[in-house]
Amino acid sequence: MSRKLLSARTHQICVMVLMISLSIARAEFAIRDGDTVVFLGDSITAARQYGKIIETYTLLRFPERKVRFINAGKGGETAEGSLERLEKDVFGQGATLVTVAYGVNDIGWGFKADEAHKQAYLKAIGEIVERCKQRGVRAFICSAAITSEDPDKAEQGFLQKMCDDGLALANAKGAGTIDVQRSMRAVQRRVLAANAKESDKAKQARLHVEDGVHLTELGQMAMAFAILKGLGAPAEVSAATIDARAANVVVTESCRISRVQRQADGVSFTRTDDRLPLNLGLFWTVEGRFIPFSDELNSYLLVVTNLAEGQYEVLAGERLLGKWNARDLASGVNLASASADPWQPGGPWDAQGQALKVLTDARDDIEFARREMERTLNTHPRLPALRARSSAIEQSLIKLQRELSQPVPVAFVVRESTALQPIHPNH
Repeated sequence: MSRKLLSARTHQICVMVLMISLSIARAEFAIRDGDTVVFLGDSITAARQYGKIIETYTLLRFPERKVRFINAGKGGETAEGSLERLEKDVFGQGATLVTVAYGVNDIGWGFKADEAHKQAYLKAIGEIVERCKQRGVRAFICSAAITSEDPDKAEQGFLQKMCDDGLALANAKGAGTIDVQRSMRAVQRRVLAANAKESDKAKQARLHVEDGVHLTELGQMAMAFAILKGLGAPAEVSAATIDARAANVVVTESCRISRVQRQADGVSFTRTDDRLPLNLGLFWTVEGRFIPFSDELNSYLLVVTNLAEGQYEVLAGERLLGKWNARDLASGVNLASASADPWQPGGPWDAQGQALKVLTDARDDIEFARREMERTLNTHPRLPALRARSSAIEQSLIKLQRELSQPVPVAFVVRESTALQPIHPNH
C-alpha cells in the first residue's frame, strides 16, 4: 500500500474514532431531556452561582433538551440538617437528579473535625442516597468545595478524608459521586503559581473571600467546572475541516458546512452547528484562564488546510475573531471564546452565550423571589396572585432561554491579512 493511501486510511480511522468518542461522551452526560435538576447544599450552593453556569452550559450544549433547574441551597446547613427538608425542597419539586454538596459546616469550619461529626455526616449522606433511590431520583454526592488552606496540607486533611469516605459510601450504595475538592485544588494550585509572580496583591486572583471558606466568582466557576466534569459533560461542541484550495468539506462533527467558496486570498463558507460553546462575558475570558474549560469542556474547532503560507484573519458573522498563520489553521484552532477585542463578544455564539447568561440570572432571580415570597409573605392577601404572576414570568424567561440557545447559520470568512498585527493565540 502506498504511503499516500496509508495516510488517507489513517485519517479515516482517526475521524471514525473521533466520531465514536464524541457520541459516547454525549451519551454519558448525566442531565437528560425532561430532567428537573436540584442543587442541594449549604451557603456555597445558596450563593446561586455554580448552578447557573451548569444551567447555561446545558442549554447551549444540548439546546434540544428541556431541563428545569432549581437551587435548594441553604446557608449554614449540614448534610444532616438537609434531611428534614428533602421532601419539600427536593422530592416535592419533582427532582429527577440532585447534586449534594456539604462538608464544611458538618465539621464546624474545622472546629468540630472529630469522629462524632464525621459519623453524623456519613450517616446523613447514606440516608440522602437511600431516600433518593426510593424516589427514583439520581443522586450525585459531591465532596465539599475547597477552603483557602494550603492545598498540599488540605489534601491530607480531615475534610478531604471525610469527604472521601462519603464518596465511597455513596458509590457503594449506587449513587453518582463527584470529587469536587481535587478538581478545585488543581485550579487552586494554578492560581497560587500565578499569584507568586504578581507582586501587586490587588491584581492577584482569589478563589475565596476573606473568611477563606466562601467562594468568589472565580471559585464558583471552578466548582461548576468540577461538577460538570463529574456529570460527564462533553468537551466537544463541534468540529469542521475545510480544504481551502479545493473549496470542499473534508469532515464535520455536530455541524453542517455549506456554500464553500474559494477566494483569491482564502475561503468562505457557512457553518450551522448543532450546539454552542459556553461563554459568560469578560470575566469568563480573563479569569477563566485558571480553569481548563477551553481544553476540557469547550472545544469549538475549525481546521482549514491548504492555505498558502502567511497570516490569516478569521471572521464569523462579520465579526473578527483573531489572526492565525496557515500552520495554526491547518492544525486546528478553538474558536469557542476567540475575539479580536477582549472587551467585545467574539463570534455570534459568544454574544448568544453572554445574552443567555443574563436570562439565566433573571430566571433564577424570579424563582428565588417566588420562594422568598412564600417564606416571608405567607400572610399577604395577594400571595397566590403574586406566585402565579412570578411563575408566568419565569416560564416566559425559560422560553426565551431556549430560543436564544438555538444555533443559527453563521457566515465564515478566512482571508489573508496584510495588517502588521500580532497573531492571536488559540483560545
